[in-house]
Amino acid sequence: MKLIKAIVRPSKVEDIKDALTRLNLAGMTITEVRGHGRQKGHAAIYRGKEYNVTLLPKVKIEIVLPDEMVEETIRTIIETARTGEIGDGRVFVLPVDQGYNIRTGEKDII
Repeated sequence: MKLIKAIVRPSKVEDIKDALTRLNLAGMTITEVRGHGRQKGHAAIYRGKEYNVTLLPKVKIEIVLPDEMVEETIRTIIETARTGEIGDGRVFVLPVDQGYNIRTGEKDII
């Protein structure tokens, strides 16, 4: 099993969610987060004063899935999230040793 963590633009979340649903993924967790990468934020003007916004709004999508679905899922996320501009996001893949259903206590078989 693998855990995919994708940090993407908020405007792309619905498109990504729809694309992942078409892959028949069982579930995902979506969290609103803030951060920056290479773009390091941007300057904004509020009430005539300029200030720097260093932490930009992003969305983190987390999915646990079988190893054989990882490549197709990553490709789908990247193709759907890409705008070609700085700040499109990142995808990380981590190993998952075990998972349990809290309600039943059963170990996940993925």
